[in-house]
Amino acid sequence: MEKTTLANGVAMPLLGLGVYRSSPEDTITAVSAALSTGYRLIDTAAAYRNETEVGEALRNAPVGRDDVFLVTKLWISDYGYYEALHGFDRSLKKLGVDTVDLYLLHQPMPNEWQRTVAAWKAVGRLLAEGRAKAIGVSNFSPELLADLIDRTGIVPHVNQVELHPFFTQEGLRATHERLGIATQAWSPIGGVMRYFTDDPEAAPSPLSHPVITGLATRHGKTAAQVILRWHLQHGFCAIPKSVNPRRIAENFAVFDFALADAEMTAIDALDTGLRSGPNPADIDTVKYPLRIED
Repeated sequence: MEKTTLANGVAMPLLGLGVYRSSPEDTITAVSAALSTGYRLIDTAAAYRNETEVGEALRNAPVGRDDVFLVTKLWISDYGYYEALHGFDRSLKKLGVDTVDLYLLHQPMPNEWQRTVAAWKAVGRLLAEGRAKAIGVSNFSPELLADLIDRTGIVPHVNQVELHPFFTQEGLRATHERLGIATQAWSPIGGVMRYFTDDPEAAPSPLSHPVITGLATRHGKTAAQVILRWHLQHGFCAIPKSVNPRRIAENFAVFDFALADAEMTAIDALDTGLRSGPNPADIDTVKYPLRIED
């Protein structure tokens, strides 16, 4: 397993399993299969409503808790200082753990920015108390990162963002490098391009692009494996989602080959500059009224 070292010295695996849109039942099976395969990073969130099942799978895993890098996220309904502390405690209870390895703000919520800043200050407290070993944000732009840091003095260790060959976020990645923030990619294979369309089968996908399929043939790998290898060689932490044990194992088989510089450049060139997921600037508690229950 390849790892990256965060700014505070914490080592984070570069490949993990995401459980977004995984049902509670599928979550247990998927996490168990991933840990048995060799994955050591599991990414969930309060808003996914499957933290309890992630915790159950961890307790029954063939590896100890200290061997698993556990990530979860605070949902926007719990933004605010004391609200965030409560949301964190709720997640720990559902997960059945005493600490998490990485705790993230799930969205920036610029329309309710003061609450976002207050929540980030609370997350900084959790880091200082050792209850979260590393902290970060998700879907933050360079401008919002700068303002968050200016207002709090707390630099995120990680920014988890939509990132795949069709949306490479080069400018944001440059900001991350300058600030010492690790880049974590959700929907690293581009599955998000099918999530928000009336015709998922007609949606474009990096998996079927001739550059990707050609490299897959050349290396004797699948298109997904080529894309995940591209993430790893860029130093991104990729968290592909699957509930299929065979696909979970397939996605993990990416440590026995390497892409040449020219091949990496060819994949880089597929960037369209178009986001497929929701625009983070539009997310607030009015448009997304979901509340997390205790």
